[in-house]
Amino acid sequence: MTSDSDKHGGTTISAAPFELKSFISAVKPRKTSTFVYAFVITFVVLTVFLVFTPSPITTVSHSVPSFTLLPNLTASHTVTSPSRNTTLPETLTPAATKNATFASPVANGTNSLAPQPRTDHAWGNNMLLSPLDNKTGYTPPSSEKQLPAEAPLFQNLTVNSSASAMRKQSKKSRKRREIKSLKKCEFYEGEWVKEDSYPLYKPGSCNFIDEQFTCISNGRPDVEFQKLKWKPKQCTLPRLNGGKLLEMIRGRRLVFVGDSLNRNMWESLVCILKGSVKDRSQVFEAHGRHQFRWEAEYSFVFKDYNCTVEFFASPFLVREGEVTDKNGTKKETLRLDLVGKSSVQYKGADILVFNTGHWWTHDKTSKGEDYYQEGSNVYPKLDVDEAFRKALTTWGRWVDENVNPKKSLVFFRGYSPSHFSGGQWNAGGACDDETEPIKNETYLTPYPSKMLILERVLKGMKTPVTYLNITRLTDYRKDAHPSVYRKQKLSAEESKAPLLYQDCSHWCLPGVPDSWNEIFYAEMLVKLNQPHGNRRRKPKGV
Repeated sequence: MTSDSDKHGGTTISAAPFELKSFISAVKPRKTSTFVYAFVITFVVLTVFLVFTPSPITTVSHSVPSFTLLPNLTASHTVTSPSRNTTLPETLTPAATKNATFASPVANGTNSLAPQPRTDHAWGNNMLLSPLDNKTGYTPPSSEKQLPAEAPLFQNLTVNSSASAMRKQSKKSRKRREIKSLKKCEFYEGEWVKEDSYPLYKPGSCNFIDEQFTCISNGRPDVEFQKLKWKPKQCTLPRLNGGKLLEMIRGRRLVFVGDSLNRNMWESLVCILKGSVKDRSQVFEAHGRHQFRWEAEYSFVFKDYNCTVEFFASPFLVREGEVTDKNGTKKETLRLDLVGKSSVQYKGADILVFNTGHWWTHDKTSKGEDYYQEGSNVYPKLDVDEAFRKALTTWGRWVDENVNPKKSLVFFRGYSPSHFSGGQWNAGGACDDETEPIKNETYLTPYPSKMLILERVLKGMKTPVTYLNITRLTDYRKDAHPSVYRKQKLSAEESKAPLLYQDCSHWCLPGVPDSWNEIFYAEMLVKLNQPHGNRRRKPKGV
């Protein structure tokens, strides 16, 4: 059997006596014999010690471990080292890494473990692995320089991988908790609270806002109304992340249909989304328009996301027409049995947000005399609530016949209250002295009868419609209308009595419609995790 000394290539012990005898016979002076014996014995002992003692320096294997890239990240990351395989579960506790030191990848010569770039949709799991972007294994640098097999290298790799796994797991956990909280939350019961980080975009930073809503630019001196956020009792609404919402609608059409209050909401959302885009030159109105008040339709293109955010003016959702009476005089009518003509253009949209309401409060619609029409019949007199029911039934039938609920989402935004004091919009009504919201809910107006009609219509539809019931929460905000700050330059007639011309129906931007959009965003987050979510009901007690 071969001795251990032979394995290491050293001198064998059996040869030592022969070498000792030869050496002594060569030494004749007896006076030095003692010194020679001592020297030889020391030499032999040292030789034997070196032969049987392994070298403190081990040779690093030239083979480099290989790693397999999985199509999806699993519950644990496996890191392979030359000595052993280590599995790092994502559920590691913080205590496992709390004393770890995270050195710069550049300084210590290791590969970067920076966050990986996404190769598909933002919510996808597929990742791209590169030498400088590696979470699932160690990849050697391109140079042929051999790395020393030191424990800290693999220790750092293990620590970084576990920390990365923990961060990812923590992010997923937060998202799950957030979605769970939103699913259980009644968004429309709550209060307005001050939030210093608001508004979501700076006044004057978005040139897509119509002059009618740019209150600060028009001279409004107070700004506190912009720093209020709607806070539901049961949860906290997530701050609207424009980048995430753009990913949700990537390659899709988001369309608002309704009156100027929906245009108010549409302009708010366009500005929030624009602020999330890196190259803002890639955001533009499809027809090159720069005024957004007088045309029947607008479409903003977000080129980097291949999506559009559009608005179609249809204040009644049904068609406005005219008839000729026996005397040859033309009269305006409202066709309760036909949807608006623009429906041909927004048919097939992926996400639809409808509204109607304010135009049903005007004199002609309220009186209902020789105005409402079905077929060739013009009603001499028809109650406005009955006309509203007929119109919404026509709209609901169109949705059921033309919207595929498997491919599209439908929302209906509720009525937005006005706050005219001392008269209506055309009779000297004012709100210019309002700088704080209503704090005592006994001063809120009763829930509109037309919204009760809307709820009944929605319940009778086949297509699921999410009701954005913003009526009550909006009623608190008597402080946030444009009032006299609705334009920069008044006409000669308006200058004579500026307080007679106030807007207490629409909303300053930034302002209340931003909160409507945050609720819309929260509803969208829920929809991604609950495709067939229930319709939102009106708040309790209204």
